[in-house]
Amino acid sequence: MSQKVAIGKMAILLATLSEEELDIFTSSLKHVKYCQGKVGSMNMQKVISAVETAAKRNGLIHESYYRETHALYHAIIEAIEGVTRGRTAIGEMSRTVGLRFAIVRGNPFSDEGEGEWIAIAFYGTIGAPVKGLEHETIGLGINHI
Repeated sequence: MSQKVAIGKMAILLATLSEEELDIFTSSLKHVKYCQGKVGSMNMQKVISAVETAAKRNGLIHESYYRETHALYHAIIEAIEGVTRGRTAIGEMSRTVGLRFAIVRGNPFSDEGEGEWIAIAFYGTIGAPVKGLEHETIGLGINHI
């Protein structure tokens, strides 16, 4: 039996906390793999690609295992649905996003037989492509690997 880890909560905190706030929190991350990044675009594919690239470069997924790439993709899409309030479109609707994201991989269940899961959290802004006309947004996606 391993320790139960709230990977979704960790992902949200990693995406939302400032660097100073994060210093206090990093000791809680010893049971997971994680990375952070930023993306801004009117193109949904650029958002997806930024997360995929970060996950691969930081060793959170093995790109040669389809199941890991597939799990990542579903978690990204679920998180984007939160950011876009269920309409997974940005540029097509004259919206732009400026997002910080976090990817967390770990075991959210105390029974190790449940396997590893991956969580993606986005936090930032969405709105018309005019500076100052955005509002905050957040999205979380979790999928089993």
